[in-house]
Amino acid sequence: MNRAFRIILTIIIILLALWLCIRVDNGGGKYILNTSCLKPNPNAVDIDLNYPVPQNVTINGIDFLQSQLPLGKFGGEFVTSTIGEGPKTFNPFVSTDATSSAMADVMYDGLFTSNPMTGEVIPKLAKSLKIHGNRYIITLRKGVTWSDGKPITADDVMFTWKDIIFAGLGNTSTRDAMLIDGELPTIKKINDYTVEFAIKRQFAPFLRMLSAPIAPKHYFTKDKKWKENFDRFLATNTDPKTIVSSGAYRLKEYVPAQRVVFVKNPKYYMINKNNERLPYISKLVYLIVGDINNQILKFEAKELDEISLKGGDVARYKAKENKSDYVIYNLGADNGTMFIAINLNNRKNKDSGKYFVSPVKQRWFQDVNFRKAIDYAIDRKSMVQNIANGMATPLYTAESPNGIFFNEKIKGHNRDLNKAFSLLKQSGFVYKSGKLYDKSGNRVEIDLSTNAGNTEREALGVMIKQDLADIGIQVNFKPVEFNSLVNKITNSFDWDMIILGLTGSPLEPHNGKNVWNSKGPLHLFNQRTQFDIKNNNIYPYSWESKIDEIFDKASLSIDFKARKKYYDEYQQIIYNQAPIVYLYSPIRIYAIRCKIKNIYPSTLSGLTYNIEELYIDGGKE
Repeated sequence: MNRAFRIILTIIIILLALWLCIRVDNGGGKYILNTSCLKPNPNAVDIDLNYPVPQNVTINGIDFLQSQLPLGKFGGEFVTSTIGEGPKTFNPFVSTDATSSAMADVMYDGLFTSNPMTGEVIPKLAKSLKIHGNRYIITLRKGVTWSDGKPITADDVMFTWKDIIFAGLGNTSTRDAMLIDGELPTIKKINDYTVEFAIKRQFAPFLRMLSAPIAPKHYFTKDKKWKENFDRFLATNTDPKTIVSSGAYRLKEYVPAQRVVFVKNPKYYMINKNNERLPYISKLVYLIVGDINNQILKFEAKELDEISLKGGDVARYKAKENKSDYVIYNLGADNGTMFIAINLNNRKNKDSGKYFVSPVKQRWFQDVNFRKAIDYAIDRKSMVQNIANGMATPLYTAESPNGIFFNEKIKGHNRDLNKAFSLLKQSGFVYKSGKLYDKSGNRVEIDLSTNAGNTEREALGVMIKQDLADIGIQVNFKPVEFNSLVNKITNSFDWDMIILGLTGSPLEPHNGKNVWNSKGPLHLFNQRTQFDIKNNNIYPYSWESKIDEIFDKASLSIDFKARKKYYDEYQQIIYNQAPIVYLYSPIRIYAIRCKIKNIYPSTLSGLTYNIEELYIDGGKE
């Protein structure tokens, strides 16, 4: 080989390497795509960021979804983790927490899902959709079965929507969000593979709401008293061998406080380009790690294949990346929100006759000046720097900056203790010798909780305790086990302030109606009991009623600009009234092993949304 040819060949190789590492800004954050063995910089991505959505293919009378991604290898296991005590249920219609919902989502598919890159609604169990005015005619995939081999038909869809969701069984969030002028959609069976939904009038979120999971009728109704036992159905002590599912995986094992193990569903209806049934990965394992520190230790011990990095760990992991077996992805702003919720509940327990919140604290919490004083006393910039290590931005709104309905006009404010003291003084509070008293002479003392094991939220609690001490408020901060915290919020209502986060949709605020509607099951700051709702003992504040009205109007408009105006208004009301004080929006940073292939990062959906199509390089059956 002569010298000139070697030089030309070297140049070609260098140019090819540079081509593979071209920097591209995808609008909502920059990523690394690990389709190359090269180690690019944090902002480098593969040129092709367009995830090719699966296509309908009919083979021997079965309507499959065919993956359009490169062919992968079958076998191996993917190990991820969950913080806390693990799932509370495997029933997707009962779940109220993110962990339980994530587990149920692995097992049950809905009629539709979202394009991970654009957010467009696309078919899942549904094969096709025809819209005639306010009628939605949905054709199911023929030949598709549950994991036990029984066909998935219109009867399952009818059962799910009519007998579970519209009947108000389990978590009623989906049902409540589907109400149009107080009326639910109607559903009827056309034939074994066709159903028709009819809505009263145009309803912008409707199609996206049909992503709710479909239940196997024959499995759910095998107990004649299935309705009475519904909330206990698919409890965590259910024998995994008996569970029937439709998703890519089915439950194999649950060991409390240790792990949840799923194995591939051999009946799953997605195939690859060779017409082989997916998923590629044989086993999906969730380790229950307790807290973030244990999660980090397990990732470093190579017991986990992926980890969500908190701000304080990013620099250390990034420094090691070039000599590691993982790649780091920056997915931009988180879709969820981090906040302090303040308990405005002013009702009594009908059984004990006692107030959920003491009358003294009610007067504090229901005073907007008091709530705004807390807002102004919080040092968000220090939180971003000291807890998130700069990997976050201060947050003042109920929508994530990643969302298309984010109110960019709300600029927020810096920490301002003078403003906080001024607001407190207007409401008769007195600051004396470093302590705050109300106008009746009561020392202002508040309990603050969060879920134990989440070191980020625990650090926030410590900082909030100090921030509020600067305006004389004594904060008793105590992290509690997550399930106990959920019980406080949804059942006992005996709490003052809580640090929490909620997952959100960057595309559809209406999905959060259960949080903002005054009767919503997750209306955290002024939770109504089922007794109150049943007996219509609902006396919302005027601004709560206004938010109810806004969400109803926004859902009935299909014009984006009109909807944006409504959702801007609700965010402004929450900012002005401060029943929830938002803290910051983290930047999502993930590390994942290089052996995991077919990853297409998405600001909307994350890294592993296409778990069916991921494969492990070197995997074996």
